[in-house]
Amino acid sequence: MKKVIHVGVLGLGTVGSGVIHILQERREKIFLDTGYEIRVKTVAVRDLEKERDVSIDGIVLTNNLDDITDDPDIDIIVEVMGGIKHAKQSIIKAFYNKKHVVTANKDLLASYSTELLQLAHENACDLYYEASVAGGVPILRGLIDGLASDHIRKIIGIINGTTNYILTKMSQNGWSYDQALKEAQNLGFAEADSSADVDGLDAARKLAILANLGFSMNISLDDIHVRGIRHVDKTDLKVAKKLGLTMKLVGKAEMSNSVISLSVAPTLLPNHHPLSSVNNEYNAVYVHGQAVGEVMFYGPGAGKLPTASAVVSDVISIVKNMNLDTNGYSLLKEPQSYILKQDQEIFSKYFIRILLKDERGILKKITECFMNQSISLKEIIELPLDDELVEIVIVTHRTSRYQFERTLRLLEDVAGTIKSYYCIEVEKENA
Repeated sequence: MKKVIHVGVLGLGTVGSGVIHILQERREKIFLDTGYEIRVKTVAVRDLEKERDVSIDGIVLTNNLDDITDDPDIDIIVEVMGGIKHAKQSIIKAFYNKKHVVTANKDLLASYSTELLQLAHENACDLYYEASVAGGVPILRGLIDGLASDHIRKIIGIINGTTNYILTKMSQNGWSYDQALKEAQNLGFAEADSSADVDGLDAARKLAILANLGFSMNISLDDIHVRGIRHVDKTDLKVAKKLGLTMKLVGKAEMSNSVISLSVAPTLLPNHHPLSSVNNEYNAVYVHGQAVGEVMFYGPGAGKLPTASAVVSDVISIVKNMNLDTNGYSLLKEPQSYILKQDQEIFSKYFIRILLKDERGILKKITECFMNQSISLKEIIELPLDDELVEIVIVTHRTSRYQFERTLRLLEDVAGTIKSYYCIEVEKENA
């Protein structure tokens, strides 16, 4: 008779139904890999009467989360319902009841991963969350297992498929931001309320999770400098293309001697940069280790089956740990202390597009603002629009964030002539 591991699933949306589908379809392969049949016993849903797009024969549906967290027959809980309050309560209760947990909840983990990992350890339980960062891309497994002996210095990548799809269509098809966003929503790449994606918060949460694991630190979301793509205009991408640059929303974490910098921002990359060719909903993350050098992880950052595949892989890892009696130790590390880099220590090139009144001597006034902060300019392009307005595009040489932001304040004071401006960091030649 086959040995059985019972699973409870919290949530039966896109990812939850994908998890059930994969566990059913790959049952025999999973048994060969683990020596167990992994069987979904109970699923918690909001609406018991709703039609499902996956077979639930033999599965109990409930609208009471406690039916799963308190069930002594359930060994592993998969949390894919989202949100923070109820998800956290259920996970904590699961640990106290000696149940292992797999979650895809980036919102929860970005703020509470250290606390939950400690609680899991105290109860000899596992907490796995591969699907919380890049869908089906095994980036966390790569950090935990593949690069376990290395010293991670830098993590940089595209970790939000929604914004990458929007920027790809704006750049390649000449679409407006609103047009690209609407298409992303129609295809299911963006939610109806896409604020967390387009304002950079989703990517910031994922970067916090990556940096916490990669650097062994308890990083706060408040430590991350965040800017989104809401104000990007297709003209920005058009001009950037003429300069040999491609725009992406890039998450970046760097560490040197426990001094770190963390940012999520629209970034212009040279066209030969490895991240420039990552398009549509795909994600890519580069990890720089002291020993290994540069390693890239690439693949679909979202979607029903890619994300569910990552969840099921975590379930399998937990079962293998159960066979080895090593549950509760896999991800827990003693957090290191760290210091945040100050703006004076963070350097980049910058792209800025300025719309202003076409007045005599205005270009001289603009350049003097940069000279006042000792910022040298790499390129200046003047684009007359009509008899009254002119657009100036400037790319600086490397300068500190502190100097550049002081320059922006000076630009705002130039004779009241500036109508609008938008600035974007320019990443260096390689990843």
